[in-house]
Amino acid sequence: MAMVACTFLSNLQLNVRFSSPFLPTNRRIFPNGHLRINKKAGHYMFLKTKPVVKDGVLSFNGTDALIGVPDNVKVTPWSESSAFLGATANESSSRHVFKLGVIEEGRLLCLFRFKIWWMIPRVGNSAKDIPIETQMLLLEAREEQHSEENNGNTAYVLFLPILNGNFRSSLQGNSANELEVCVETGDPSVVASECLKAVFVNHGKNPFQLVKETMMMLQRYSGTFELRNTKQMPGMLDYFGWCTWDAFYHDVNPQGIRDGLKSLYEGGAPARFLIIDDGWQDTINEFQKEGEPFVDGTQFGGRLVSIKENKKFQKTEKVLSNQSNGLKGFVSDVKRTFGLKYVYVWHALMGYWGGLHPDAPGTKKYNPTLKFPIQSPGNKAHQRDISMDSMEEYGVGTIDPNNIFEFYDDLHGYLASQGVDGVKVDVQNILETVATGSRGRVSLTTRFQQALEMSIAKNFQDNGIICCMAQNTDSVYNSKRNAITRASDDYYPKNPKTQTLHIAAVAYNSIFFGESRHPEAEFHAVSRAVGGCGVYVSDKPGQHDFEILRRLVLPDGSVLRAKYPGMPSRDCLFSDPVMDGKSLLKIWNLNKITGVLAVFNCQGAGSWPGLENTVQIDRVELVGKISPADIEYLDEVSPKSCTGDFAMFSFRSGSLSRLPKHGKLDITLKTLQCNVFTVSPIKVYHQKVHFAPIGLVNMYNSGGAIEAIEVSDDSSCYGIQIKGRGAGIFGAYSDINPKFCSVNNIREAEFEYRSENHFLTVSIPTGTNAWDIAPPIICGVNNLTGNRKHGARL
Repeated sequence: MAMVACTFLSNLQLNVRFSSPFLPTNRRIFPNGHLRINKKAGHYMFLKTKPVVKDGVLSFNGTDALIGVPDNVKVTPWSESSAFLGATANESSSRHVFKLGVIEEGRLLCLFRFKIWWMIPRVGNSAKDIPIETQMLLLEAREEQHSEENNGNTAYVLFLPILNGNFRSSLQGNSANELEVCVETGDPSVVASECLKAVFVNHGKNPFQLVKETMMMLQRYSGTFELRNTKQMPGMLDYFGWCTWDAFYHDVNPQGIRDGLKSLYEGGAPARFLIIDDGWQDTINEFQKEGEPFVDGTQFGGRLVSIKENKKFQKTEKVLSNQSNGLKGFVSDVKRTFGLKYVYVWHALMGYWGGLHPDAPGTKKYNPTLKFPIQSPGNKAHQRDISMDSMEEYGVGTIDPNNIFEFYDDLHGYLASQGVDGVKVDVQNILETVATGSRGRVSLTTRFQQALEMSIAKNFQDNGIICCMAQNTDSVYNSKRNAITRASDDYYPKNPKTQTLHIAAVAYNSIFFGESRHPEAEFHAVSRAVGGCGVYVSDKPGQHDFEILRRLVLPDGSVLRAKYPGMPSRDCLFSDPVMDGKSLLKIWNLNKITGVLAVFNCQGAGSWPGLENTVQIDRVELVGKISPADIEYLDEVSPKSCTGDFAMFSFRSGSLSRLPKHGKLDITLKTLQCNVFTVSPIKVYHQKVHFAPIGLVNMYNSGGAIEAIEVSDDSSCYGIQIKGRGAGIFGAYSDINPKFCSVNNIREAEFEYRSENHFLTVSIPTGTNAWDIAPPIICGVNNLTGNRKHGARL
């Protein structure tokens, strides 16, 4: 045991009369959602002990995670705050469901697969609220009180079901409020009677740091995956793009793509990367005869017959006499004509939805075998998917695992020779359903992922891959290079009930993972601005809302991408921002110099899958509060020289406020309304001037435009220099009013100063890509209290 002093607490009395000092007499976990802590004045000390089960209670540093733990559950401590959980059975099987213990009356957040491809959040109060196929479970416990403030006494327990040998794990609850773990191999011939490391459990004070540190522990333990911050990020992430799917679906064609790129270029929001989605490949579909009425679902029975492009892309019009035909000529043409930096194309993990054609000359060498997918009981418990139903009916031409690298290398090598820069790889979770005879789902996924990543590394030097339909832990814990995955279900622009779900799912899923002309276009645009993700639209040519796009995209086609995946604020973690009728959704992120906080009213516009039959609310107007403290890791942009106050700029109202870190602003939003706030630390320059840059106030993520701040210590002209990019209106908090401002050394730049809220705005000329601003510090005097000689510079 180790005695550790915690300076932020005031004296903790450990009660050793019970197996856990926090266990209530009714043996319930977290009574009324709170963790009881005995507190006295003075100094707090934590007595750190490794996780242990005693009298049926699993405890982590005095925090009870489970009660009523069965005797067959095995605990393997890993650190002073973490442990593996597993269990044994009397018989061997390819699938076990083990009870782990009871959870009652606590706040919890689950991320679970509501259909085979996709994950969504679910909040609750006890184990019965934990859905089947839960892949992350977070429990909250805090000192019993009525305040929602986080006062440092909040504890969190994280459960991550993992891969153990041939078994893949998931969590679920039952009607008796027992937490269960389901372990399965996906192959009836691969069996065992025990799985001793099925779940990894960790305990901590900061939920975001807890997830981060837990994933680091798992990475070191398993060695089968890498973390986001160690992976190469593809260059396309920093640019605006266009995807062909919603514009054309399977009817994508070269001329339509040219029309779409031209429309964006002429509208002032040029795409710099292109995704040619499903519809370019050489496939055959024996289930949909030409000339017969279309039958929905038959499109998923198509099979790949060649790694090359189909007839639509084989003969493209020549623009120049020396231009070659085919995919290569087309890619070269659109890159040159529209300034594209990256072109990606779509393909399924198995080549196409229905896999490879077993007898086609172009695919036979990969030895595909027709397999009929078998879904696990967990997947069947939730929403069915038409693509999965169709593949179960028509079968999938499954590539021989011994030939999978050859297939990917041939395909990606050919695409690279045509000028393609990367691929969007879809339908990845299919592997868990075709694992019979291949040593199970974990083994099969490992082989496919290794082959895929080897091919990407060999053929696309920019790590050019987007993963899609890959939200199972089989894939997540086998990813060493892939850096981008789609975090939500498909975007359905014609379904008004899915708009809020789309945004909320991405925000909550981002805890675990590291569209333009439309009635809710701005709703989605703001979420992309704060999401730290790739930004692209899928509009039909000519159907773009350029007013919104120009708030996301700079004139050079780049975007102001935030540093991290956008995640819900801490006070949103255990609330339902879609269906509880009272909670706003707040998503936070950081830029290099500022924080950014987006707020959404997602209530009354839809319902989560599986909860459609519950009572739904009508559209509502909600009042909430926001604070600089809603942004995690704010110290990264708020150095010690700051005043402790922050400037908060509201994009929606254009207003600027000064707040302490834990100060609050009221915000009112109607259903499907949103706002985004730039949060900038106010720093003292030259011992007197209070200043905080906001960035380009005409952009949703204003602070993303700021690259650096430099301070001039020249006594003849005290100053600070701000470097950034993009055109528009630069804003800042400043407690002095400059006489003049300079942009890129041009002294008489247009500016405005509002003394009532110390809001300074400076015009950055159209056509400016990068700028250098020297802001409002008094110049030409030896001290800041002297008389101005030359005014001020900005």
